[in-house]
Amino acid sequence: QVQVAESGGGSVRAGGSMRLSCTASGSMFDPDVMAWYRQAPGKQCELVATIPSLGSIVYADSVKGRFTISRDNAKNTVYLQMDSMKPEATALYLCSAVVRLTHYWGPGTQVTVSS
Repeated sequence: QVQVAESGGGSVRAGGSMRLSCTASGSMFDPDVMAWYRQAPGKQCELVATIPSLGSIVYADSVKGRFTISRDNAKNTVYLQMDSMKPEATALYLCSAVVRLTHYWGPGTQVTVSS
């Protein structure tokens, strides 16, 4: 059973930075894709960024140029560096790992950006 665990959330002032981490464990197979999603109160869950083991990184238009996703394949860990943060980035950030076509999700980590 694959387990996904996020860390690094918290509170930050607008314009500040924060780094999230997520590790997938428990599988003999490496994740094909790892991604970050977020869900703000009263809004639908949206894709923030995705990084496949092979292929191109994809970012939501709203975070391009300010957020950076990276991956340490040896650790099955994905990072999300968030810079120049805005209050609208306040949300529960969820990590997803796709292993052999199955999505696994972490419980999420709360990020709050104050103005």
